[in-house]
Amino acid sequence: MTLTDVGLLSQPVLAGLAFIAALAVNDSRRSAIAGTLNALLGLATAATGVGALLGEPGSLTFATGIPGIAHLGQLALAPDRLGGIFLVVVGVVGALSAWFGVGYAHGATATRAAWAAYPIFLWGMSIVPAAGDAVTFLLGWELMALGSTVLLHSEHATRPQVRSAVLWYAAMTHLSFVLLLAGFAVLIASANGTTWEALAASPPTGVSASLAFVLLAGGFATKAGLVPVHVWLPRAHPEAPSHVSAAMSAAMVKLGIYGLLLVTLRLLPDGPRWWAIGLLVLGGVSAVYGILEASVTSDLKRLLAFSTTENLGLMVTGLAVAMMLRSTGQRAVADVALVAVVLLVISHAAFKTVLFLGAGSILHATGERDLDRLGGLARRMPRTAFATSIGALAAAALPISSGFVAEWVLLQSLVHGDTRGPTADRVIAIALPITVAVVALTAGLALLTFVKVVGIAFLARGRSLEATNAHENPASMTVPMWVGAGLVLGLGLVPGWVAMVAAAAVGASGIEPAGLAGVALPSVNALLDPVSLVLMSLAVAVPIAVITVRAARKAPRRTVDLPWGCGGVRVDPTMQYTATSYAEPLVRIFDDALRPTRDLDVTHTVESDYLVREVAYRQRMVDQVERGLYEPVIRLLWRIGDQARRLQDGSVHRYLGFSFAALVVVLLVVTW
Repeated sequence: MTLTDVGLLSQPVLAGLAFIAALAVNDSRRSAIAGTLNALLGLATAATGVGALLGEPGSLTFATGIPGIAHLGQLALAPDRLGGIFLVVVGVVGALSAWFGVGYAHGATATRAAWAAYPIFLWGMSIVPAAGDAVTFLLGWELMALGSTVLLHSEHATRPQVRSAVLWYAAMTHLSFVLLLAGFAVLIASANGTTWEALAASPPTGVSASLAFVLLAGGFATKAGLVPVHVWLPRAHPEAPSHVSAAMSAAMVKLGIYGLLLVTLRLLPDGPRWWAIGLLVLGGVSAVYGILEASVTSDLKRLLAFSTTENLGLMVTGLAVAMMLRSTGQRAVADVALVAVVLLVISHAAFKTVLFLGAGSILHATGERDLDRLGGLARRMPRTAFATSIGALAAAALPISSGFVAEWVLLQSLVHGDTRGPTADRVIAIALPITVAVVALTAGLALLTFVKVVGIAFLARGRSLEATNAHENPASMTVPMWVGAGLVLGLGLVPGWVAMVAAAAVGASGIEPAGLAGVALPSVNALLDPVSLVLMSLAVAVPIAVITVRAARKAPRRTVDLPWGCGGVRVDPTMQYTATSYAEPLVRIFDDALRPTRDLDVTHTVESDYLVREVAYRQRMVDQVERGLYEPVIRLLWRIGDQARRLQDGSVHRYLGFSFAALVVVLLVVTW
């Protein structure tokens, strides 16, 4: 029995134990026991992925239905190397999130329903990349949707806005399922089975192939939170419990990327050029729009949600570039782009787990997620501050982090694509330079965004009583963050082995180890060895630091009782930059795209209307896609509903007539 077999067999067992524990254990011990079992379920999922990556074959097939009454078919799990990557991501993220939930979950987030839904959610996520056929894939997709919906709904009693988030999420996740069901139906219609091998052996052609691609891409893009079907993401992630937000953002949305890779690399690998162009536009717009919204948002969890849209947009951009380069025969450079996509998946899973858990730690300690009311937390919550800063380092794609390595590989594929040689054409010549500009713009905005997160939340002075009285959280919450931060730094310092695994998962060649666990890309004449760079930097920086410190000790000193402070001697927290004021220049630059809502209230004194007592300025960011695209549709549906309400006259005979008419329509459709 291989490691893959052991993992596949242990997952349903651990999921069942975690489900039973959530229902049977009393309130005082539920989080500890259920959280531990869910963490073990995550580790079993990761072990399954490791087995698949090592090439150890493994499969699990089980029948569905009611014994002796109805047989609904078989479900098959048979992960390959590509699925193994995502199984490791789902498992590690799920384990760290469950571990964090042991200390974080309390009250509404620690109910029987909440902890019972978590193993369903986690096991559903693990089924998707392990599925061996379309039916099993869709089953895992629905289990994942069911579990995450219940988890998102867990705090509805204490926060009314949760219900709106649940409705948006449920609507969009069902839209995703319907699109996937229709897309797979088109594929199955031309094949001799539902397995991936059968679908790949007899793919549809012409219009049918394009229809299947559009449906499947739409379903996966909805789950990935790409613009314009992203509207659920900045609503659901902030309202979910923070450990659930981490699992949704760092693992669940990645399965949309897995689906796109499955379709473009295995099921429909030889599509027309416009498929790649469509994905490139979708990814580029999502990347820029997501990070632009994040840069001007002061709600920490909403900011991280929009950042996820940006990161997923970059992944789709890399996939589209690989498709375009392959279509012109530039397979070596296309392989580099595919490796970049997988590295972005792994990197984002690591640092977004840290960031959402960090946001949860802040929320648990202060009750606040508004950056304008935070500050000074580095002194009061040093462990949270350090781990979150490491996550922000990667989110900003700065050196020695996993984010830097992933975006560096992506840029190598972009700048080395042939735009003038014999394999180039006009589309490539236009698309690649624009894509480089898009990636550069998103990187710059990401840097500004996460400087804001770290600077406003952790530095300066507390801007509220809650921030001033904050305290560090227990080890059950801080240790998972530190483990995630260690993964971020490890992937950034020794990326060579990860790049080799990524290359094997997508069938890429031309990726080699270099130096001290660095990565070499011979096809584009590029090499990155972070450890060597760090050692060389330290060799220069340490002597300079020693000389500077010694010189400072010898310099004369003068003590001043009260330094001059421009006429003021008392510094008030309101004199500091806030997240809103920090982002004001960006709001002015991108005002036409953001269109914020501004309110200015002036309160006068009782003595005279000419004496101002208080000036209140409020600025609210509204998602322009939601305002321009979804709100008109919702208003139209409300009007249609109001008109249809006239049919509800209480007549049983009319209702029976409606039922009969619906039955006739269904029979006509089925027998057509």
